[in-house]
Amino acid sequence: MLKVAVFGYGNTGKAAVEAIDAAGDMELCGIVMRAQSVNKPRGFVTVPVVDDIRKLNPKPDAAIICVPTRLMPEIAEKCLEQGINTVDSFDIHTEIWQLRQRLDVAAKKGGGRAVVSTGIDPGCDSVVRALIEALAPKGKTFTDFGPGMSMGHTVAAKAIDGVKNALSMTIPLGAGVHRRMVYIELQDGYAFSDVAAKIKADPYFANDETHVYLENDVDSLIDIGHAAKVSRKGVSGKAHNQLFEFSMKVNNPAMTAQAMVACARAAAKQAPGAYTMIELAVADMIEGGIEGIVRRLV
Repeated sequence: MLKVAVFGYGNTGKAAVEAIDAAGDMELCGIVMRAQSVNKPRGFVTVPVVDDIRKLNPKPDAAIICVPTRLMPEIAEKCLEQGINTVDSFDIHTEIWQLRQRLDVAAKKGGGRAVVSTGIDPGCDSVVRALIEALAPKGKTFTDFGPGMSMGHTVAAKAIDGVKNALSMTIPLGAGVHRRMVYIELQDGYAFSDVAAKIKADPYFANDETHVYLENDVDSLIDIGHAAKVSRKGVSGKAHNQLFEFSMKVNNPAMTAQAMVACARAAAKQAPGAYTMIELAVADMIEGGIEGIVRRLV
């Protein structure tokens, strides 16, 4: 049994706990939270809840890190230095390679494995993009998200000074172009126009058409469903007009958490170092022995 700890207990953290509970080859050994949140009630959770992973005994084999992207690298490094495998859903695409290299150093030093940028996208969509590019090397791939709530963009909007609460919805315009619809509640003493400008300037939003709206009750708008479609039109060998499409409509936190749990399983089978999801064998993510997997799926 793989002993797994979960960092954070928001929507994705709760879903990760449920996914671990449903897995036949894993057991939840603890939840790690900020000190001020440790003693809050947590429903059916009966494992230790601590503010430092070093307080868990026995030491976890793996940590699933369900915290905002910008807080993740430091947490992962500290776990890896202790020989604890890590899985995260870091979602700033332009910084993924640098993160992989950074965590590769920490993982090899501590004898652990890191799987970076798992989840829906990057993550599952990345695997699809890699496969269809291999099948049609010449061509163009488009990824369209939504309509639905973007967890990463929502967290980024909430972090803006003056935002009391926020929801970021992604609206696909086609061919990989998106519109961001951001709904916010303001903290007292802040001007809406100033806060809206800060949101639009944030790297999460700066490259997309972004609209910001003032709301009285953001929670009344939240729907955590999401969707994604990956398509490619290209050439296989010298045969033109090859068209591939993959689409999903999912509960965003549940899908992200399940991908992370699958990658925690795969991480245990790798040599020390850091990996992205496309570098892992799909069979390593599935519960059970390789003979049964091959007989069932090949």
